[in-house]
Amino acid sequence: MSRRSWVLFAAVSVLWGIPYLLIKVAIAELPSAWVVFARVALAAALLLPLAWHRRLLHPLAGRLGWLLGLALVQVSLPFLLITVGEQYVSSGLAGLLIATQPTFIGLLAARTDPAERLTPVRAAGLGIGLAGVVLLLGPTLDGDARQLLGAALVLSAAFSYAVGSVLVKRRFSDVPPLGLTAGTLGVSTLLLAPLALADPPGVPPSPVAAGSLVVLGVACTAVAFLAYFSLIGTSGPGRASLVTYVNPVVAAALGAAVLAEPVTQAMLAGSALVLAGSWLAARRPAPGPLPARTPQEHAPARRG
Repeated sequence: MSRRSWVLFAAVSVLWGIPYLLIKVAIAELPSAWVVFARVALAAALLLPLAWHRRLLHPLAGRLGWLLGLALVQVSLPFLLITVGEQYVSSGLAGLLIATQPTFIGLLAARTDPAERLTPVRAAGLGIGLAGVVLLLGPTLDGDARQLLGAALVLSAAFSYAVGSVLVKRRFSDVPPLGLTAGTLGVSTLLLAPLALADPPGVPPSPVAAGSLVVLGVACTAVAFLAYFSLIGTSGPGRASLVTYVNPVVAAALGAAVLAEPVTQAMLAGSALVLAGSWLAARRPAPGPLPARTPQEHAPARRG
């Protein structure tokens, strides 16, 4: 990947490593659907006027059907699934399960996009990265039905993200990231509004919960989606999805800094595997040898 792609990769990895903690804080006081709606609506309110002023929404005019589908699979549905799922599983486990997204993308894109084929090196990188995630967080499911439900919801969100990533490259690769982000979030706000109105919060949120919503909307949604769509455009959905391998590293660092959780040797080793796996999986295949020229190609052209 290019230097710009690595900068985008690092930014999205951090911004999408934070939400698991913030969602836990917000849903302790607010209904899940309302948390998702507030997060998306705030991001849309920030980006739609800017995109409109720059006339970046015009390329979406003939693709409203595809935009509706993207809003559903890339924002509305996975945000809801993760937020509801975190009622039953830890934020760390949610990050682990979302790390399956590159695998889903590999299965989807390998059949539709030759540029995203799963080479041996990339396959090894995906395996190493997933092993690092498992080592970092460890298995936490104990067979409890509620945990299994939460895990299934988060896994479904990972698959939904994979579908959305492939859709962005196939149908929206020529749309400026700001216009695509704003349009997607605007449509998602409309989709989520009925759910939020059906289950409004009973009391105003505390400053901590309100602050979590603001950070979720501004940094983890508006800014992060801009960077992510740009990353897909420069590196493809498969490599862009590798941010899901770094998210658990960010979550572990936050746990140590904010919650005073211990940093174990397993965490350090898992982080190293995650980063190494991401680097390998992001490598492009080496160019093959040039085809040999035939004797006719070596001969000078005849003049008539």
